[in-house]
Amino acid sequence: MINKPASLDEFYRATSAERKDGTADQGHFDVFRVKDLNGGSPDTLSMPYNRKIFYKITLINGNTEIKYGESIVNTGKKALLFTTPKVPFQYLHRCSDDSGYFCIFNPEFLLKYKGGSTPDEFPILRADHFPVVNLNAGQFRQAKFIFEKMYSEIPSDYIAKYDLLRTYLLELIHYGQKLQPRHIQTPTQNAAYRLSEMFFDLLERQFPIELLQQQVGLRAPNAYADKLSVHINHLNKTLKLITAKTTTELINERILREAKILLKHTDWSISQIAFSLGFDESSHFSKFFKKQTGIAPSPFRT
Repeated sequence: MINKPASLDEFYRATSAERKDGTADQGHFDVFRVKDLNGGSPDTLSMPYNRKIFYKITLINGNTEIKYGESIVNTGKKALLFTTPKVPFQYLHRCSDDSGYFCIFNPEFLLKYKGGSTPDEFPILRADHFPVVNLNAGQFRQAKFIFEKMYSEIPSDYIAKYDLLRTYLLELIHYGQKLQPRHIQTPTQNAAYRLSEMFFDLLERQFPIELLQQQVGLRAPNAYADKLSVHINHLNKTLKLITAKTTTELINERILREAKILLKHTDWSISQIAFSLGFDESSHFSKFFKKQTGIAPSPFRT
């Protein structure tokens, strides 16, 4: 079986944090000051390198090294870190003071907002987005102010406090996106940008793979073009304009990222992983994996 994502209960046990979220029908949201937790850390090394079931936004004050997916990511001295349930991560090293904050939330919390928003609607919360936004001193103060508003509000008895907390959360998400926009938009690029966002949204809906009987539904570029009601040539041209990569390259990158996670974090056979990722034969998967990485699946997982 696949290593289960860390649950909220596991998170609270590992951090010894007081659980402040309210009623279940609001979804889950909580916010913390680093100095209130064990050892003054926004996470603990005892938490395994795996997926979590929640989204997490961390205000970091001090150089930090994080294992995120299959990469080691280093932050600047002051930064916002946006992590998603679709990518496993773990703090490896942290050197900081205790002035940081972080919040955790699940998709249901945002969906309760008027009009309903899913995390994947925000590029900065997607698995394919670089998770770190480095900050200067002024930007750090601005982000910290938003966290302070959250922290002050969560113990209140204001009848609409969860709507207010969602507003603060969206303010923080948009602030991060404003500082590190995914694409530079111009009026002539808007249609291309929207199509690329629709493609990435469709691509991310295929993941994560968590059950043996689960399988990627769309593998071929033509399948994505059909779902998006555009010609494959137009989709290729648009994605090349926005990302400098073809549809096939983007699909293969996402398949490869999931393949690495399944190889490292499950005891599934190579043929089972190949099936879940949409390959007809395990040999086709092995050939794909070796072409992309230079190493066969079996030695990669050892």
